[in-house]
Amino acid sequence: MSTESTESTELPPVAPEVLAEAVENLTPRLRKKLDAATEGCAAGATLAADGAITLRFGEDALVTLRPGPAGTITTAEQATCSCLLAPRCLHRAAALGAAPLADAPPEPVAAAGSHEPADPAGPGDSAGSAATAGSAGSTEPAAAVEPADRVGPAEPAEPAEPAPALTAAQLRAAGALWQVAAEALAAGVTAGGAVVQAELLRAAHTARLAGLPRAEAAALRVVRGLRAARERRAGQRLGDLTSAFRELLHTAGLLASGSADPALTGTARRAYAPGGSLQVHGLCREPVLSATGYGGVVTHVLGPDGSRYSVSDVRPGGLARARGAGSASVALGGATLDHAGLARGGLRIVGATVSAEGRLGAGRGVRATPLPGIAWTERPAAALFARPAAEAVAELSADPAGAETALLGCDVTVVGAAGEHLLVRETRPDAPLLRLLPAHPHPELAHTQNLRRIAAYPGVQLRVLGRPDLDRTATLRPLAVGPVPGAEYTLRLPEEWLGRADLGYDRLQGMHFPTGAADPVPLPAAEGPDPLADSPLWRVRRLLETGVAGGRRALAEAARGTSSLAAASYGPLRRAGLPAAADLAAALAAEADRRPRDVFGRLADPSPDGYAWAWLAAATHLAAAERSLIAASWAADPSAVMSAAR
Repeated sequence: MSTESTESTELPPVAPEVLAEAVENLTPRLRKKLDAATEGCAAGATLAADGAITLRFGEDALVTLRPGPAGTITTAEQATCSCLLAPRCLHRAAALGAAPLADAPPEPVAAAGSHEPADPAGPGDSAGSAATAGSAGSTEPAAAVEPADRVGPAEPAEPAEPAPALTAAQLRAAGALWQVAAEALAAGVTAGGAVVQAELLRAAHTARLAGLPRAEAAALRVVRGLRAARERRAGQRLGDLTSAFRELLHTAGLLASGSADPALTGTARRAYAPGGSLQVHGLCREPVLSATGYGGVVTHVLGPDGSRYSVSDVRPGGLARARGAGSASVALGGATLDHAGLARGGLRIVGATVSAEGRLGAGRGVRATPLPGIAWTERPAAALFARPAAEAVAELSADPAGAETALLGCDVTVVGAAGEHLLVRETRPDAPLLRLLPAHPHPELAHTQNLRRIAAYPGVQLRVLGRPDLDRTATLRPLAVGPVPGAEYTLRLPEEWLGRADLGYDRLQGMHFPTGAADPVPLPAAEGPDPLADSPLWRVRRLLETGVAGGRRALAEAARGTSSLAAASYGPLRRAGLPAAADLAAALAAEADRRPRDVFGRLADPSPDGYAWAWLAAATHLAAAERSLIAASWAADPSAVMSAAR
C-alpha cells in the first residue's frame, strides 16, 4: 500500500532565513545549477501519509519537507534530503527555493493575555491585502494608540522626542542590505536568480534581527517581485517591482547613512497597545482577497472625534471566505454583532487594544456592547464628505505613508461608462471627471456588477466613499455608495441599510434606483486628457523599468543610441519643462555605460554603488513628479497639471 498521494500538492511556505542558509551552504559549482534545478521541481511534490511533502530528484535523492504546526518550514531540520551531500546539496536548496516565502512571525501582543487574529501581511505591512495595506514602517511607535486617520483638521502635535541613534548592528545591517540591493538591481530580473534572491533574504533576516522591520519588508517585496517576474506570473507588473526596488534602496540607503527616523526603522506588525474605552460607529465593510490565499473582511469604523479604526477578520480561505466573512460574527469582546451589523451599527468597547494603524484587537480583556448606528449625514461621518476631493488627495499626496489606508468621500453625478471606467463628475462647480474602478476586480465579488448597474443610470447622484488610487489620474475605488441628501434623482435604499450600500457585499437592484429620467448628462467624446499618460515622463519610466528587467547592461545598451531611449530622446522632457527629469535620466544612462579599467588597462566590472544611487535619484524624482500630476488631475484647473510636475 502506497504511503504517498499520487496527486501533486503545493509546497509549504519557507522562512526566508532557512532558504538563505541552504543556498549559502552550496559550493560555487552547485550555485550555478540552482536555477535550473529549481525550475519545475514543485510539480512533482507529493503528500505522504504522515503529512510530510516529498520531492524526488532522480533515483537517489528524495527531499522531505516536514512543516511545523503552522504549516511553515521554520528550521533547517524540517527539510532533509537522502543524498550523500545533504544537507549541503543542490536538491534540498532547489526544493526550498521552489516553495513560497513565509511571512515573518508577528510580534507578541502588547496587552497581557490578549490574542489577535492571524495576519497574512509581512513586517511593516498591514493586514490582508491591498484592500487594507498600510505603509511599511508607520511613523507611530508600537506603544501609540493613535488611529490610522482622523477626519477633519488635525490638532497641533506636541514636539516629538528625538529618535535614538542607530546601533552599530543596525548600521551594519543597513549597509549590507544596501550592497546586496544594489547588486540585485544591477543584475535585473534576467540575472536575479536564486543566488541573488538568497543574498537579499540573508540581508533581510539580518535587518530583522537588528530591529529594522521596514527594511526587511522592503527586501521581501523585491524577492517576491523577482520571483513573479522570472516565472511570468499572471498579474505581475514590472512597475510594481520598480517601485519595490525604489522603496528598498531608499530605506537601506538612508539607514546606512545613519538616519534614525522611526519611519525608516519601522515598527513590527500588529503591535497592539491598550486603548482604554472607545466608542465607534460603522462606516462600511469591504471584502479582502489576497493572492496568497487569504480572504476575509475589514469593517471601517469612526470614533466620535473622527478618528478612524478598523475591525478585520482575514484568514486562509480565499474567495469563499471573503464572500462569507461579510456576515460573520465580529470576534471582538463578545459583541453580538456580525460585520454587516457593525458596518451600520456601533460598539462601545472597554479595555480596547489598538495597533498603530488603528486596527482593533480582540484580546481576552476586551469587552464590547452594541450601539445604534449613525447615518453618513451625521457627525462624525459627515466630515468625510465636507471638503472637495482635490483637497483631500493633495493632502494624501504630500504624505504617501497614509495614502493606502485613507478613505475619501464625495458627492458625484454619474456620467456613464467609458471602457473599464465609470465616469462621474463631482457635484461642485467646474469639477473634473473622475474615474471609478472596482475596489477588487474579482468577478465573483459584487464590486464590478454594482458599478455596471450604476452606469445604466446616467444623471443619478451618489454619495461615494472609497479609496483614491494614487497610481492613476483622478481615479477612485469606491467601497460604498449612498443617496445624496436633498437630491431628487438619487438612490432609494432600504431603511435597514441606513443610507449606504457596501459595494463588495450588497447587490444593487433596479428598485434601488429612481424612476423616470434625469436631466441629460452629455457623455464626453473622450475621457479627457490623461496627464500621466500624456506626459513625457514615460521616457524616464521606461528607462528605469529597462534597468529593472535587464539589469545595468540592458539599460546602458538601450540608452547608447540604438533605440528611443537614446540621450536625444530626453529633449521632449526639457521642452515640457522637466529639465531635472532629463538631467537625472542622462546621468543614469551615463553611469550605466561607465566601464572602468584596472591598472593594466583592462575593462573591469564597475561597482554597483554609483549606478544604484543614480537609479534611485531618477526613480525618486519620477515618483514625486507622478504624484504631483495625479494630485493635480483631481483639481478643476487643467493648467495646473503640467506645472505641478515641474
